[in-house]
Amino acid sequence: MPRTYDDYIKDITDDIEKCLEDMKCQPILFVGSGLSKRYFKAPSWEELLIEMANKCPLIEKEFAYYKQNAKKDVNGNGFVDIGTTFAEYYKEWAWGEGRSEFPDELFSEEKSPDIYFKYKVAEHLELLLKKGFIDQSEQHDYNEEIELIAKIKPHAIITTNYDQLLEQMFSEYEPIVGQKILRGNFTNYGEIFKIHGCISNPDGMILTQDDYDEFIKKKKYLSAKLLIFFAEHPLLFIGYSAEDPNIKLILSDIDEIISMQGETIPNIYILEWDPDIDVSKYPVSDKIISIGNSKSIRIKCIVTSSFKWVFEAFSSNDEIQNIDVKILRSLLARNYELVRSDIPRSELKVNYETLEHVVNGKEGLATLYGISILDNPEHLNAFYPYTLTQISEKLGFLNIEGNGIWQKSYPLIEKIINEKGVDIRESDNIFHINIRTGTVSNTHKYSDSTVSLLEKVRDGEDYSEEIGQIQ
Repeated sequence: MPRTYDDYIKDITDDIEKCLEDMKCQPILFVGSGLSKRYFKAPSWEELLIEMANKCPLIEKEFAYYKQNAKKDVNGNGFVDIGTTFAEYYKEWAWGEGRSEFPDELFSEEKSPDIYFKYKVAEHLELLLKKGFIDQSEQHDYNEEIELIAKIKPHAIITTNYDQLLEQMFSEYEPIVGQKILRGNFTNYGEIFKIHGCISNPDGMILTQDDYDEFIKKKKYLSAKLLIFFAEHPLLFIGYSAEDPNIKLILSDIDEIISMQGETIPNIYILEWDPDIDVSKYPVSDKIISIGNSKSIRIKCIVTSSFKWVFEAFSSNDEIQNIDVKILRSLLARNYELVRSDIPRSELKVNYETLEHVVNGKEGLATLYGISILDNPEHLNAFYPYTLTQISEKLGFLNIEGNGIWQKSYPLIEKIINEKGVDIRESDNIFHINIRTGTVSNTHKYSDSTVSLLEKVRDGEDYSEEIGQIQ
């Protein structure tokens, strides 16, 4: 009996679940412009350039003229050259009749001459996203699909998109943009790596030939970091075609490290949209992609007219569904700094009874990380022993009777709010806990970490690292 599309869905689902089980880690999502086009009708590269041509009065000829005269790149489309040309027109427009269209701060000698083009691209994408994407709304055609992709809880997301769709879909994840990617800690969890820049910082968006030339220079460092991900995690490409140059660029790097000599790479999938699937047939489950220099690479292919079942398959790890991404990211970051910086720089006092307990039971692991079960009053009082009055006593803010003056400590907390936008009293965290003491009353308690933090604030020292633990 011929195999059907129902058989295909079952086989692919089983394969995904086996891959997740074998690798024992969360997948990496590599997201392209197709997802933005799907969820808020974002333009393709060519459509974006056409729109930018219409917005600048100095670009007088039809788009076909610029496309015809553009220097073709390795992908044969010349869009980078067109972007470079348009950036020059936008600069001339900005410094002439179009000056009122741009913020005053862009007219600085320190700004790159292509900033005016990038600013308008960013502005256009931001408006499209606000207009076209309705977060968690029943009116959105893809609402259920968006909920399902969030349930994947990917280890990280990598994208070449400029827009901020992913920040809306994965609100707990931290965007890492531009040069910060090269300096970042790739053992962290819950981050969005925006390798071509972001509309939040138009200066860093990769749009012109100079941008791409600079990107290629630094690509080997980026690739070295990304390959750690690709070798150790399931990887799902979403929103790209198999012929997309970004796909080929990444797969070329992967082939150098984990070449399978013609065999299918077991942990890399590409999602391909086909609205006209024949349910009586069994689509292809792998794809050979040419990566240049007479070389090709074989990866797994998922052909579908609905993303729902694919996202469900990648979110099959039930154990991680209830994990708070921000807390997990903080724990991993602290663990990384402990191993990388704290231990080599200073003497580490080790309680071997605690370490033995860690080996023999899960509860000790929480103690090692400074986590305790707070429904035990002894634990709670041990970690949060101070009222704000007692904090003032620790800081030396005393009245003539020698008692703490809580009003002296509160301005330090307000200073953190004004400088960092973080209120340590707003949530339960390493500095503070809010304890209900009646039907309507509460008591705020503080930890030794609060004393150390406020000492730095009081003395004018940098406290960014401390406050970063709850951001």
